[in-house]
Parts: sequence; structure tokens; C-alpha cells
Amino acid sequence: MNKTYEKEHSLEERVVALLKQRGYTATTTESCTGGLLAGRLLNAAGVSEVYKEGYITYSNEAKIKLLGVSPKTLEAYGAVSEQTALEMAQGAARQAGAQAALATTGIAGPDGGTLEKPVGLVYIGCYVNHATAVEEHVFAGERAQVRNLAVEAALNLLERMLCANI
Repeated sequence: MNKTYEKEHSLEERVVALLKQRGYTATTTESCTGGLLAGRLLNAAGVSEVYKEGYITYSNEAKIKLLGVSPKTLEAYGAVSEQTALEMAQGAARQAGAQAALATTGIAGPDGGTLEKPVGLVYIGCYVNHATAVEEHVFAGERAQVRNLAVEAALNLLERMLCANI
């Protein structure tokens, strides 16, 4: 994507354009962002051609039931983990029949953090045409800021993976 296009189009518009170029459909599954990611993606005109469905899987039960996240993964690593984010992204893609999926799981705060998993810790899982990636972030700020920063990071990850998945 050229720099002029990047300046003239929002991140979500660029992601939707890349999905269209590749003939891919997308889905989202969210825990800590609770629908903000889907909402941000849906801001882009023409998204209805590529966006299939979204899941808000806030509870462990929802992650298991809707996405097929392994109870063993949740028990061993917790809901806020690289492993869970990966299984969430893979499960969402499988359930929706989509070629691309984004997953967010984290601790937005203001409480819920520990020394091992502080407030602001977010894992973002991304699945694009059988390739996967997980990013770990620790965002600073209030709850709303953490959630918005997680959405931005998720869309950036998807954009990078779509550019690499030619």
C-alpha cells in the first residue's frame, strides 16, 4: 500500500480494501474490547462485502462454547494468554468460515490485574488464511484507553498480516 493511500484512508478502510483485494472474509472475537473492534471495522464503507460476524466472548464459558477454546488451555494459561488469543482467533475463523480473524483478550482495568498479568495486558490473536500471529501488549491508561489502544493494535496486526499474505 502506498503512503498517499495510507494518509487518505483510515486504518479500517485500508484493512477492508486489503480483504476485498484478496477475496477474504473476516470475523472478530473480543473479550476485553467487548465489541469495539467490530464497531471500528464496521466504520469502513463496503465492509458488508467482507465482514461475516463477530463474537463477544467475555466469559470462559463463551470462549469454549462459541469458539471451541480448550478448557485445558484456559486452565493452564488463563483467559488472558497468548495461547487463548490464538485459539480464539482460530476458532472464530473456523466458526464463521472466514479467511481472516482477530481476537482480543486482556485486562482493561482498573482492577483485575496481578503482578504476572498487570492491568493493560492485552493479547491479540490474528489468523489469515492459515497463518497465525499473537502479539502481547501492555497499554497504559484508563480502561477506555486500553480498549481503544487494543483495537488499534489489532487492526494494525491484521493489516500487516494481509500485506504479508499475498
